[in-house]
Amino acid sequence: MTPPADAQHGVLLLHCPDAPGIVHAVTGVLVDQSCTIVQSGQFGSSTTGEFFMRVEFAHADGSPLDLDAVRAAVAPVAEQFGMTWTVADRSHRPRVVIMVSKFAHCLVDLLFRASVGELSMDVVAVVSNHPDLGRVADSYGVRFVHIPVTPDTKADAEAQLLELVEAEGVELVVLARYMQILSDGLCRALAGRAINIHHSMLPSFKGARPYHQAHARGVKVIGATAHYVTADLDEGPIIEQELIRVDHSYSPDDLAARGREAESRALARAVRWHTETRIAVVGNRTVVFA
Repeated sequence: MTPPADAQHGVLLLHCPDAPGIVHAVTGVLVDQSCTIVQSGQFGSSTTGEFFMRVEFAHADGSPLDLDAVRAAVAPVAEQFGMTWTVADRSHRPRVVIMVSKFAHCLVDLLFRASVGELSMDVVAVVSNHPDLGRVADSYGVRFVHIPVTPDTKADAEAQLLELVEAEGVELVVLARYMQILSDGLCRALAGRAINIHHSMLPSFKGARPYHQAHARGVKVIGATAHYVTADLDEGPIIEQELIRVDHSYSPDDLAARGREAESRALARAVRWHTETRIAVVGNRTVVFA
């Protein structure tokens, strides 16, 4: 039964060892909670024997959900099947910090998408190691925090960032071309709640001037990779990748321009899927219910 358009939606995201009866048990719990299924996706991995499921649900009459009651009802089923799971409010707007250096394209794209409601999140601050993009944050009415970083001040700078994250109740940190390597300690502190955009289809053309490297190699495709941040540089679980075909006529500047498009699109999709509770992370891999 289709609920009213303005009904509150909940999301149940889970993964566990595959076994008969999981879908039946999950849907039975939701029925017992007087819920109807709005959207459902599932995946069984033939290589790992794991089962993944995302269910979006609501009350058929549009009345508010009691998500604590849903969690209490799911818990015995989750224990029975050995699930890793979460129940989230689909309308929740995570509090987000965007980190940048001097490149503005991903920042502008995210702020615009958030401003028109395409991304359901509240950007509480833009943090940068340079002052250049303060005007961009100001134009969207977002607080700009300049935290300079040098080899001598790196530890203090990261401490300032963590203080901001804690004080503002930040749930997601987005590295939108933030050109500083995070320490292992900071990566651990932000585990599962920090997304980075990398300027290639990992793991190629690492380091400086990636599009010049690509031009020198005569590449036929360029791309970008959005991934979760881990202490292993650019090796975190991949969320999304964007691919653009190019040819010999492209200059390094042309490649960089197309690369900015790829970076913005891949990062925006990764952020949206994270904020909509669509990503299950298992080890160094993700299952995304896009």
